[in-house]
Amino acid sequence: MRFIVTLVSLLLVSITAAAEPKYSKRECGDFVVVENNGGRTIGYSAKSGVAILECDGYAFKDLNRNQRLDRYEDWRLSSEERAKDLASQLPVENIAGLMVHSSYQLVPSQGTYGGKSFKDANVSVSALDDEQYRLIREEKVRHLLVTKVRSVYAAAEWSNNLQALCESEAFGIPANNSTNPRTSPSECTSVWGSTLSLAATFDSTLVARYGEVASEELRAMGITTLLAPQVEIATEPRWMRVHETFGESSALSIDLTRAYINGFQSSYGKDVVEGAWGMKSVNAMAKHWPGSGTGEAGRDAHYAYGKYSVYPGNNFEEHLLPFTEGALKLGGVTERSSAIMVAYNVLLGQTPNGERVGAGYSRFVVDSLLRKRCGYEGVVCSDWRVPNSYKSIDDNNGKPWGVEHLSVVERYLQMILAGLDQVGGILTKQYIEEAYYLGVKRYGEEAMRKRYEESARRILVNMFRVGLFDNPYLDAEQSSATVNSKPFADEGFMAQMRSVVMLKNSNGVLPLRPRTKVYIPSIHTVLSYGLARAIEEQFEMVTKPEDADCALVFISSPKSSKGYSAKDVQRGGNGYLPISLQYGEYKAVSARRRSLSGGDPMEDFTNRTYRNKSVTAKNAYDVENVVEARKMMGQKPVIVCVTAKNPMVFSEIEPYADAILMGFGVQNEAVMGVAAGVIEPQGLLPLQMPKDMRTVERQKEDMPLDMECYKDADGNIYDFAYGLNWSGVIKDWRTEKYCR
Repeated sequence: MRFIVTLVSLLLVSITAAAEPKYSKRECGDFVVVENNGGRTIGYSAKSGVAILECDGYAFKDLNRNQRLDRYEDWRLSSEERAKDLASQLPVENIAGLMVHSSYQLVPSQGTYGGKSFKDANVSVSALDDEQYRLIREEKVRHLLVTKVRSVYAAAEWSNNLQALCESEAFGIPANNSTNPRTSPSECTSVWGSTLSLAATFDSTLVARYGEVASEELRAMGITTLLAPQVEIATEPRWMRVHETFGESSALSIDLTRAYINGFQSSYGKDVVEGAWGMKSVNAMAKHWPGSGTGEAGRDAHYAYGKYSVYPGNNFEEHLLPFTEGALKLGGVTERSSAIMVAYNVLLGQTPNGERVGAGYSRFVVDSLLRKRCGYEGVVCSDWRVPNSYKSIDDNNGKPWGVEHLSVVERYLQMILAGLDQVGGILTKQYIEEAYYLGVKRYGEEAMRKRYEESARRILVNMFRVGLFDNPYLDAEQSSATVNSKPFADEGFMAQMRSVVMLKNSNGVLPLRPRTKVYIPSIHTVLSYGLARAIEEQFEMVTKPEDADCALVFISSPKSSKGYSAKDVQRGGNGYLPISLQYGEYKAVSARRRSLSGGDPMEDFTNRTYRNKSVTAKNAYDVENVVEARKMMGQKPVIVCVTAKNPMVFSEIEPYADAILMGFGVQNEAVMGVAAGVIEPQGLLPLQMPKDMRTVERQKEDMPLDMECYKDADGNIYDFAYGLNWSGVIKDWRTEKYCR
């Protein structure tokens, strides 16, 4: 019987091979590009062992080397059909490898190459290290989180080397590399600022354009998944991840989420593979479902001391909106975010039967809310290192909230049965495989095979529709010419300038005239080369305040505690401290006497109050910078430039400033562009600036726009959507739309 099937297969191959070829080949270094006339362009490594099959005159990759065209190898079929076929063929160990999303990978790495360090190994910058070989060959991993790279060229060549290795393995499954948003010059791409700076533009068209540019740059570096956007609303102003969000308005977050994801996921023209997906598309992984911006008192769920989200305003449903009306309802042809990352936090009072487990372990959060209620069929990934154990209340290694009593394998099984498809931040498939066999004992082989195959199909769909199976290879020279090209860099810099918010401009001191003599207090300020050059291009720097026309003072928003201190425990306290949004000493006399949340296996108490405890910001010296500048300048203007990650209390610095410019994670060079009048200020506050810390303590963690805001000496209130231009307070279509 096997002989007959083989004979039929050979006859089919010979018949299809007789058709007139409809493709052409060309060599591009170590890989070959095959262009199908009127069909898909495919690429393969000359060293991987993959051969070309012909069918109806077209060329296809024989990825599993069985000398016949499998459905998953047929680029004429839909991504769903191809994914379903391949998922059905994969052994459990390969599926388990797909369900791993690795921890950080560097190019070059800090690991070993043939047992030697990179320095001693005499290998190319783009070589794969021993760990990466192990991940691909032994662990069957295909999702690598790429962080720091030496150069764009190195990233492209490293990606090609990685894809060739993947292609040489059974089934030829390519790598689906990922990254976090790249927002600084050290990360090679054009710089557009943080997510919060994009929000300060209040402009969805600009945000969509950012997605288009950034996706093209990421694809040129071999990256096909973005672990972003972070779409939860930042209703708790003390939270350490405020700067990674679109601010505290659900309406603004919905619009910008749609624009951001559509920009990243859409391809056009010849780059289209299917629908709007294609060779310029990057899968977006919106995070963190169902929102993690409501940690009590601003504490973050990366740590056991911050694992509880609270809802004193009973406002849980609004936190779903950026997902349900944004990421899952794009209004564009890619329809929805291709992946969702689940939060760490325990949602107090929001789950049935008082369940107190992390979101990734909760069937209610993933299966009931996301899968069934929202109808979501994309990939769901855990946040990083969720199943690991932790050694202390402030240990960042593991987040098994509410399932600390379970074994590691049982934790994996609970996550997978809750509806997760991938586990983030791990380097082995071992526990995913073991969870499968534990599930087989409890629920039977058929049920577990169906569950794992379901995850494999979802994961593979995302890989097929961005063209990875057909051509994952890059021209490194072209990549270098694309990423951070002058047009892209100029667009990014303009976006940064457009995001800068002018809070104060007494007597119209801004914009500064060309060649204005500026003094920069050096008490605690070290100018970068780029900033110094930007200042010198516009103004004249002087070393004495008496020679200056004005002072420029560069400060950051207050850098407070994370809300917990082991030293406080050593002194006999409970460890919990206030998180302050002011620079000077803050005593929490208005804090809750009894916390809303508490309880951990490592603590013998549940009241996490920090009432009457004090903290001082680590950068309290920034106030000294401003005050000293005021003293030195006398009646001459003092211009304060604030780099902000959170809302802040302005009463300590505003009285000493004639003008205040606020940037949310943008280069100070862009702030100088606004100061010089290169463009008129356009940015609006995506967050409220509180009157004082008493106001912060009294606001509710889950409620947006519920603080009394700071009022400056000119009578302006630093509220959501406030900003100045040269004429005064900005009133335009943006304020009309979002301030209803």
